[in-house]
Amino acid sequence: MRRRIPLPLPNTGSMYRRRNAYCIRATITIFVLFILLQIHVSYYSESRDPIVGDPTNDSTAAILSMVPSVFHKFLKVKTRNQTLTAVGNHNGTTQNLYLEVYHPPNITEIKRMIAKYNELQIVLNEDTFGPLQNDSVIIVIQVHTRITYLRHLIVSLAQARDISKTLLIFSHDYYDEDINDLVQTIDFCKVMQIFYPFSIQTHPHEFPGVDPGDCPRDMKRDQAIIRKCNNALHPDLYGHYREAPFTQTKHHWWWKANRVFDQLEVTRFHTGLVLFLEEDHYVAEDFLYLLELMEKRAHDLCPQCNILSLGTYLKTFNYYTYNSKVEVMPWISSKHNMGFAFNRSTWHGIRVCAKHFCSYDDYNWDWSLQHVSQQCLVKKLHAMIVKGPRVFHIGECGVHHKKKNCESNQVISKVQQVLRIARNAGQMFPRSLTLTVVSLIKKTKLRKGNGGWGDLRDFQLCMNTTIPTRKNTTHRNIKIK
Repeated sequence: MRRRIPLPLPNTGSMYRRRNAYCIRATITIFVLFILLQIHVSYYSESRDPIVGDPTNDSTAAILSMVPSVFHKFLKVKTRNQTLTAVGNHNGTTQNLYLEVYHPPNITEIKRMIAKYNELQIVLNEDTFGPLQNDSVIIVIQVHTRITYLRHLIVSLAQARDISKTLLIFSHDYYDEDINDLVQTIDFCKVMQIFYPFSIQTHPHEFPGVDPGDCPRDMKRDQAIIRKCNNALHPDLYGHYREAPFTQTKHHWWWKANRVFDQLEVTRFHTGLVLFLEEDHYVAEDFLYLLELMEKRAHDLCPQCNILSLGTYLKTFNYYTYNSKVEVMPWISSKHNMGFAFNRSTWHGIRVCAKHFCSYDDYNWDWSLQHVSQQCLVKKLHAMIVKGPRVFHIGECGVHHKKKNCESNQVISKVQQVLRIARNAGQMFPRSLTLTVVSLIKKTKLRKGNGGWGDLRDFQLCMNTTIPTRKNTTHRNIKIK
């Protein structure tokens, strides 16, 4: 008969301890995985949409904290309204204080100074950084009166890699001594100033300013003919007459392009890229690096491209996905007019089409340039565009936009946060470029102009600007007094 051996009773205390330990380890593992997932989601979210930051973190102190102290001098506001001069008496024991009131120059003096600047073609800091190389990047900045935005643009330029190799050309349509002083304090690269000589400031009561005999904007053509006001027979395609502030922007852009490519002595043999910016732009520290990378890869990635575009008007910026990606499409004025570059070869094609640019009934230079591409150029304008922008628009106010607070720091603060997150995430200075799905190159539909350019005087002034007048002027590193 078999003997039945009883099984040992389970040690309930030991089993409980093992089960408890297992539960604790599982809980800890799940918690760690949860934390890691949150970190990943947070990082990815920041990279995808870094524009969503602390909306209250837009104080002047917060903005300054994100700018190296060595560049704070460009943000310091100086006033010319009045200064106190201390003068001692004959025995040197007391001082008398005299108030010196600043008197801005009159129109005659402004015209004289503008003519002097344009004649001398001064290149500042050339003794420090050497002459312009033929393949160096020239950066042309169109400036009006918004000095606050210009200060931040200069700060962003100062922080860019290889900025010392460039030539900055500031093209002004308003003579302002505070702006001149700011530009002339730039010490990180070569600098030149050019001045549009046919501005509203210098011609306030005559064309191309506002002539008292001009037809009012909304006057009917029949009434204008009866009144015999200027250009009565030629309103724009919407029946309106010219408005000088709107026409000036197109005139200025066309003048500065002709001036830079065909008239300045320093650019006589230049074959590199010319990058176009405006006073209310802001650049990333790797914008020149990326521009050079795009130029090198254009032959392989986009043989038909003759424009490189670094800017965008998007509200969110996905650096996590798009930091090194580019796309190709026909150049579109409303999308690719910010931070774009082309060389002398492209310019020659555009200049030959001057009549199309100057006669197109649209006061916008970018729409006029698109019209040139569609109607005149043998090789249409095609752009290589960065998906992760390196040029940002920080202007809240301008020709088309009027707001109560034109000095808001909010947009500047957001751009700083975008670039800080991209920098910390290692999304700047990509080693290579990747072409995303190439947009289908369809025939762009011809668009009706926006008007504002029906006056025959504007057409003639624009055409006269196109005549090359390069002079053999030796640019000297001196200061105008």
